[in-house]
Amino acid sequence: MAVPKRKHSNSRTGKRRSQDAKKARQTAYCQQCSTAVPSHAVCPKCGHYMGRNVVETES
Repeated sequence: MAVPKRKHSNSRTGKRRSQDAKKARQTAYCQQCSTAVPSHAVCPKCGHYMGRNVVETES
């Protein structure tokens, strides 16, 4: 089994763990109603996706 010869420093460990943080969800604005929607998702307010009506909504 491979065993490290020396202990990793706190700085090196922190650099590795810097990539583990949660990132904010990327949002885009609906072209129809201008609400913030997660990218590649149907708008929950108006039901549009990629310029066409995909889901019927009550409004």
